[in-house]
Amino acid sequence: MRSSASTSAPGDEHAVFPQPRLRRVPREAGAVSGATRRAELFEARVVAAYGRHFLVEDAGGALRQAHRRGKRGDVVLGDRVACRHAAAAQATIESVLPRTSLLMRADGVRCKALAANVDRVVVVFAARPSSNERFLWRALVAAHAAGIAPLLVLNKTDVDDGSGAAALARLARLGYATLAVSAKAAPEATRRALGAALQAHSNLLVGQSGMGKSTLINLLVPDAQARTKEYSTRLNAGRQTTTASRLFPLAGGGDLIDTPGFQAFGLAHLDPGQVAAALPEFAPLLGRCRFNDCRHVGEPDCAIRAALDAGTIDAARHAFYAELAEELQRQRGGP
Repeated sequence: MRSSASTSAPGDEHAVFPQPRLRRVPREAGAVSGATRRAELFEARVVAAYGRHFLVEDAGGALRQAHRRGKRGDVVLGDRVACRHAAAAQATIESVLPRTSLLMRADGVRCKALAANVDRVVVVFAARPSSNERFLWRALVAAHAAGIAPLLVLNKTDVDDGSGAAALARLARLGYATLAVSAKAAPEATRRALGAALQAHSNLLVGQSGMGKSTLINLLVPDAQARTKEYSTRLNAGRQTTTASRLFPLAGGGDLIDTPGFQAFGLAHLDPGQVAAALPEFAPLLGRCRFNDCRHVGEPDCAIRAALDAGTIDAARHAFYAELAEELQRQRGGP
C-alpha cells in the first residue's frame, strides 16, 4: 500500500524481438548519406502515435516519421525502439527494446496499450462535469497490475461541490498519493505543485473527457500547443488530428504522456485474483480465507467478508470488486 502525500504483456503482439547492436546518432550525423547511413541502426523513442503512424525522436532531438517493419502492431507510445534511416526525415522501426512497464486497458474485444516505460500514472478527475469514481478505481487496479505508481489529481477545486474532495479523501485513506488543484482559478499554484510531483518521472496522464487535462498540460508544457500541431501534422500527412497520443518533455526533467480522453477503463486482461491483490484494503487479508480459491463473495469463513461485516472494508468498494470479478468471469466464459 503506497503512502499518501500532501502533494500528494498481454499476448505476442507486444513481444520483444531480438535486439540488434545499436548506435546512437547525434543530430549532426545527418550529413552522412547513402547505403552506409541507411544500414546504420539508431535508438529513438516513440513520442507520438496515431493508429500505425509514429513519430520517433533520436538522441539528438531530431524527429522522424516512422513505420514498423512488417506492419506488426507492437509499437506503443513511450517505447524505445531500434530504427533504420529511410527517406528524408523518415525511419523504419526494426525492433522494440525491452520495456520497464506497459499500461493496458481492455474491453473484452480488444486490448489497448496506453503507454510503455512510464513509472507514474496520473489520474485526473473533477466534480464538474461529474466523474465516475469507479473509473478511478479501475485505473488504479490497472496501474497496480502494471507495477506503476499512481497519483490521483482532483482538478477544478474552485467548483467542487464536496463530492470530489470526499472521493480524494477516501483514496488518501487507502494510502494513495493525492493532489488537489485548480488549473484555471490558481494556475501558478497548480503549476508549482503538479510540476514538483511529476518532476523526474515518466508520467502518463489519464482521465475521462472534460476533466481539464488539456489545461493542466498547457500549464506544465508551455509549447504544448505548438508541439501538438507539429506532431499531428507530421503524423497525418499534413492534416491535423486531435486523437493522437503524445509525449512532452518537462522543463524540470522527466516527461508527460497524454492520451485522448476515454469514458471506460476496461480490465478484461486481468483476472479476479489480480483485482483483489490490487485493492489495498483487500491485500493484507488474502490467504486468510478458509478456501484457497475463495472468491470473497459468498463463501463461508472468508476474511474479506469478515472485514466487510466488521466495517473495515467499505461496502461500495466490496461491491465494486464483486461486480468487476463477475464481469471478468463472464468475459472469460466462466460461471
